[in-house]
Amino acid sequence: MTIEVRNLSKTFGSHAAVSNVSFSINRGKLIGLLGPSGGGKSTLLRMLAGLETPDSGDIFINGQRVNDVAPQNRGIGFVFQNYALFKHMTVFDNIAFGLTIRRSDKTQIKDRVDELLDLTGLRGFQHRYPHQLSGGQRQRVAFARALAPRPELLLLDEPFAAIDAKVRKELRTWLKQLISTLGITSIFVTHDQDEAVEVADEMLIVQQGKLEQQGSPVAIYTEPQTAFVAGFIGSSTLVERPALLKGFHLTQVPDHSRAIIRPEFVEAGHEWEIAFLSAAEKGYVRHIFFRGAHLELDIQVGDNRLLAHRSLDQETLQPGEEVFVLIHRLYVVSENSVVMVENPLKVDPLPVHI
Repeated sequence: MTIEVRNLSKTFGSHAAVSNVSFSINRGKLIGLLGPSGGGKSTLLRMLAGLETPDSGDIFINGQRVNDVAPQNRGIGFVFQNYALFKHMTVFDNIAFGLTIRRSDKTQIKDRVDELLDLTGLRGFQHRYPHQLSGGQRQRVAFARALAPRPELLLLDEPFAAIDAKVRKELRTWLKQLISTLGITSIFVTHDQDEAVEVADEMLIVQQGKLEQQGSPVAIYTEPQTAFVAGFIGSSTLVERPALLKGFHLTQVPDHSRAIIRPEFVEAGHEWEIAFLSAAEKGYVRHIFFRGAHLELDIQVGDNRLLAHRSLDQETLQPGEEVFVLIHRLYVVSENSVVMVENPLKVDPLPVHI
């Protein structure tokens, strides 16, 4: 199923929840719809499902305009973040619900439910009730129920929000494998960047009702097109007057009043650890945070606070300790553009001090 959205808008009172949004999705793609709370993600999803009516714009599914098509006739499965299972029904009956109200043949219902029990790993749980299941199992029931009528498009509204971190990570892997096996076009709303990057084939980044960028996770991370995307994806620090940083005169960028610097752009350590010492400047460590696979340093450089990653294998630094700080690159951001600039002072390294 292919999806095309043209100039879609939706307003609630004076609040523009979705504003002139356009995009297209190819068949079989798993799309992550990502953005801050209140950015318009769920409203956009509900309009695709037919649960909200657009004020303007068009939605096309497989080339057919569906603005006036009832939700049950759009060929869409919907998974809610709170599962929305029927407490008085068994797992089997919950999965079969959509087929039952369509008055499908009982043999066909049983065969389809049995197929989904195997597909979702719920075989053996079909006679249990929702309160007898874990959060992860309840979410699998919700997926199975949405898939039972064989929809061509699957919509998921923060499907893992109510599940603990460990199970959520397991379900993300399971969902990606499931969608790949089925080949069904899917869109899932999330505010979790790690979730979107790990699961999605493509991402749609929205904020304040507007589409900021569409692309693969790698493209969006490495080639942000707006200041919002550059600052929203990954950890970053907004720096005023970046031309004052060593090496960054920025005469080649007309508007260079602000820049975004990511931790992986920054190298901080002792003098002998910095290869391009001529391009580095002095700072000091404010705080050190343990991030599992690495340390994150909160560093003061002049008037700017920066973040930097440091390997656990490197010599331990202490808060308050003076360090040399090398900024390899940064994103100069303006209202209409994002420009990556490399530090031009990086030259042949000086000899290592012993």
